[in-house]
Amino acid sequence: MKSNELNTIDNPRRKFLGTFASGVAAFGLASLAAPFKGHTENNFMGESADNSEEWFKKIQGKHRIVFDVPEPNGIFPFAWPRIFLATNEATGTAAKDLSAVVVLRHNGIPYAMEHRLWEKYNMQEIFKVVDPRTNQPTKRNPFWQPAQGAYKVPGVGVVPIGLNELQDSGVMFCVCDMAIRVYSAVAADKMGLDPEVVRKEWTAGILPGVQIVPSGVWAVNRAQEKGCSYCFTG
Repeated sequence: MKSNELNTIDNPRRKFLGTFASGVAAFGLASLAAPFKGHTENNFMGESADNSEEWFKKIQGKHRIVFDVPEPNGIFPFAWPRIFLATNEATGTAAKDLSAVVVLRHNGIPYAMEHRLWEKYNMQEIFKVVDPRTNQPTKRNPFWQPAQGAYKVPGVGVVPIGLNELQDSGVMFCVCDMAIRVYSAVAADKMGLDPEVVRKEWTAGILPGVQIVPSGVWAVNRAQEKGCSYCFTG
């Protein structure tokens, strides 16, 4: 493999480590350690993630895939699942023979949250995400209940890639509890709020039908153990 290819593959990992280190410097070890302390006491299982193993039993059919979403990346975290469904349908595969799982983790977690949390906690600034339709900052989740026909792809036309539209087509979504705990603590520190209160508000504001799982990497592993092939959306 060429060195430039290695650099491309390694970039998300380097970005994560840089973000993590910056967080430690900005907020201090004590504030960052708080959410991990809670996880240790709870055996790394949030109260909303305790049925995660059962949720993964919903994966079925011959053709199974997991989409790994650690970063906001335009329309791709939502376009790829739709393309998977559409091209399988075009080649004669019935919906009952398909399973698509989307894992929202790390900087991808705001896509699992209600509009009110985006506005209150300035999600576009925390996670460096923009509305892919305008390429501008937004105070609303651009993939939750978008207007009909909001997303178009050249050569294809309108594509229904809202999170709710994909759910209606059988796509399964889950979100990382570990990232919720860490980032809500960081947000709380910046705003002078109680980290546990913010964490609970973020958890309560997860979109309908989105499963909270202990961690995103845990979910990627479980999906692959259930026979899903892996697709990185970043």
